[in-house]
Order: sequence, then C-alpha cells, then structure tokens
Amino acid sequence: MASSAAPTSLSFFSSSIFSSSTQTHKFLFAFKPNSPYTSLKPLSISCQLAPLPVLSFTGEKIGETHLDLKVAPPETARAVVHRAIVTDLQNKRQGTASTLTRAEVSGGGRKPYPQKKTGRARRGSNRTPLRPGGGVIFGPKPRDWSIKINRKEKRLAISTAVSSAALNTIVVEDFGDKFEKPKTKEFIEALKRWGLDPKQKSMFLMTEVSDNVRLSSRNIGTLKLLTPRTLNLYDVLNADNLVLTPAAVDYLNERYGIAFEGDTDDEDGEEEKGTDIDENAESAA
Repeated sequence: MASSAAPTSLSFFSSSIFSSSTQTHKFLFAFKPNSPYTSLKPLSISCQLAPLPVLSFTGEKIGETHLDLKVAPPETARAVVHRAIVTDLQNKRQGTASTLTRAEVSGGGRKPYPQKKTGRARRGSNRTPLRPGGGVIFGPKPRDWSIKINRKEKRLAISTAVSSAALNTIVVEDFGDKFEKPKTKEFIEALKRWGLDPKQKSMFLMTEVSDNVRLSSRNIGTLKLLTPRTLNLYDVLNADNLVLTPAAVDYLNERYGIAFEGDTDDEDGEEEKGTDIDENAESAA
C-alpha cells in the first residue's frame, strides 16, 4: 500500500502531474514493476485505483468498479505527460505561416533617387526591410513542426493522466437509449443528477455515441464527448470531471492495462502503411 499525490481538479494547470502540491490522498496502488531488471527503476507500474462509483441514469449508486492501468512512476510521470502533451500540440501546427523577403516583394527595381548630390542617405531600393512595404527579415516560412513520440510512451502518458483524475471520475451506466429525442435541457438535468456542474468542463468517454446523445450535448460548451478513437491527452488534462461508461472502463483496462502487449495504434496507420510498402518493395526485388 502506498500513497500518491492526486489533484482536486483535473484541469490542465491544476493536475497533480503539473503541480508540486504536497497534499496527498489515499489510493489503492498495487506496485508491480514493469521491467525484467529488478535492480533498475521500473519503466511503469500497475496502478489499481480505489473503487469508482457506478451511477444509474437517475443518479443512484448501483455498484462499483475500478481502473487497473499502467502508469508512470511518480518521479517520471510529470516528464512523460509533458512530453506527450507538447507533442500533441506541436503536431497540430499547420506550419503555413509565410512572409516575403526583399527578393520576393514586388517592385523595387528602380533606384529611388540618385546616389549623390541630394544630401540624403543612399538608397538602392524601396523594398528594403528598413522601409514600410519592404521585405521581412528572418520572417516565418512554411515548415514542418511535427515531432515523434514512441507509441508506448504516448499510451503511458494517457493512462497516467486518466489515473490522476480518479478523484474526479465517475462511471455512469450506458444512457444512449435514454434520450428519445434531442433535448439539451434533459442532458443538463442528467449532469446535475450525477453531481456534475454544467459550468465545469466535463469529458465523457463512451464506446458509442448515439445521435440523440450527440445532439443533446452539442450546445453545452463545457462538454466533450469522446470515443476510443478520439481519446486524446489534452482533453483529459483540460477537463474538471471525467465520466466513463462501463464499456469505456473495460476498454481502458484492456487497452491501457498492465496486460496489454500490442504495439499498433489507430493513429500509427501511416507507419504501418510504410512498412507494407517496404515489404512489397523487397518482395518485388
């Protein structure tokens, strides 16, 4: 049994991963080093959190469940999550900003005035960077901002962030069939029954999102509905509350648990296609 710092909020800036608060909360941690070398520091540990309450659609507690995820050790958790979030944000940059140098700006072919006998400083072009309308010195040019991160490291960062949100996590039974028609008011009432403030940022992780649920929640600006395919680190850290369905809990335990040994991700399809191309080239040769 060990204790670990946990946040009072899952916000990006107040998460325990990014703060040095000494406040501690009790969790049920099963420490299992994920490394064959016992003399070295473990690369990851299995973290079994305290039971999470399972609520019905009416807000009543109908059971308990738990998350058993692979998380980074406390001394490296901050660095792992920081590297992953920087990678995600930087890879979103389009890199299309572009400015014109003095060689690319139109005009400036004629000398503005004679070199001598004017009493003014010599001037060779109106498009010099020193004059309005001229070129830009060392301005941005189109570039590729993308950086790479190991798949296992990215997966570990997501599971570590989800584990840090245990105090602000609830499990709600599947409510996809509870909305007969799109109604934002009914969704807000459901949030209140689950003990959630509609003014706080909440992230829902569901394996399937019905049309009525999606239409009922799209006008709530503080709400995010994610599926396993759209699950990302930024939305996890940026939320104040995390809401899961039983199917989502099973997915997290299976996909980010200690027993997962797969190496392929949906977001790594390009790498897999590149491998297939290389194999085809070798066979053709």
